[in-house]
Amino acid sequence: GGVSVANVVSQGFFDGIISQAAASCPGKNFYTRDAFLNAVGSYPDFGTTGSSDDSKREIAAFFAHVSHETGSFCHIEENDGASTNDAYCDPNNTQYPCTPGKKYYGRGPLQLSWNYNYGPAGQSIGFDGLNAPETVANDVVTSFKSALWFWMNNVHSVINQGFGATIRAINGALECNGQNQDEANDRIQFYQKYCADFGVAPGDNLTC
Repeated sequence: GGVSVANVVSQGFFDGIISQAAASCPGKNFYTRDAFLNAVGSYPDFGTTGSSDDSKREIAAFFAHVSHETGSFCHIEENDGASTNDAYCDPNNTQYPCTPGKKYYGRGPLQLSWNYNYGPAGQSIGFDGLNAPETVANDVVTSFKSALWFWMNNVHSVINQGFGATIRAINGALECNGQNQDEANDRIQFYQKYCADFGVAPGDNLTC
């Protein structure tokens, strides 16, 4: 009942997003549809489970969050991430200890953050997440794989609960229960647009 992700995420759809980014955006010459499809090859359950409509809603949801997080593929790294004093290091996570001098701020399509995400993402994808977190900002296929890794491990399982559940899974503490409603609304508006692009109803429970 699923769909071909490549058929849904056409070059025209991808270009429609990245064309919103200014020419000066670093992501403009970084993110590509080919790199996304290359990365999707490692995650065969993405956008292919459930009905055709379910699949299209998942793909729309993914790109809605990506569009919000990156400013329509403008940003590769979190704004001012390199200059922040916050290394996004949880010292209590001893399984994935931080490397001195490295910062685990947001990078990539879903702005992968924190040592406890970089560590396992790197192990799964095949890069040194703790010692070389910058790989997510330097290698575009790894960048998309990091986003899909996070999605499949944290978001995919709640997609059937509505778009609001995906907001909660990604940024719930900051954008749910009345917090930062403008941020959540931006995600919802992208989602509704992409559902319309794919000819599918957005479903219920859009807010968290």
